[in-house]
Amino acid sequence: MATFDQLTERAGLGRVMRVGQDVVAGWRIPDFMKAQLVEVGIPVAPRLIERVVMQSEAEPALLTSRGPLYRLTEQADPDDQAERSSFGVEPETGAVYFVMPDGEAGFANSGVGVWLDVLHCYGSRVKASELLNEPDGPEEYLSEEEEERAFAELNRLAEELKEIDPAAFNGYEGFLWPGLLDRWLY
Repeated sequence: MATFDQLTERAGLGRVMRVGQDVVAGWRIPDFMKAQLVEVGIPVAPRLIERVVMQSEAEPALLTSRGPLYRLTEQADPDDQAERSSFGVEPETGAVYFVMPDGEAGFANSGVGVWLDVLHCYGSRVKASELLNEPDGPEEYLSEEEEERAFAELNRLAEELKEIDPAAFNGYEGFLWPGLLDRWLY
């Protein structure tokens, strides 16, 4: 399990938000998942999490195609500030979903802890990569050699993420990580 210090080292000082115990006290998710949000925190992540926006209500407030979820984050679309995507956690199960602006929820991870570990792995790999670290994607087309290197990096990243949470790769349609990695260069 990633720690607050590991996430801060990767994301940067002030870019990991720990959740107050009072915020999640009334949430209907397993207690150990509440503790993970309080003790570890949520990091910003390139192309995924612009800011952590936790709901404080005891009832899930993020309306989705799966039903209401507890809001964990919010990401503004750079082309349309009215468009917001979010991560949310499902009551009872603690599964994490990526929610599109229209409310469509795609499975991200099987629980809060593995979601935090996946975010840490993803963020570390992207930050360390000269090909994947572009904040808005490559400005120019990649050469054939660079494209091959980028695909190899993406394949390694996919394997690492799959080791952390195999359930996140048990499908393609409606699953966040396989779709995100597949579309990276397009």
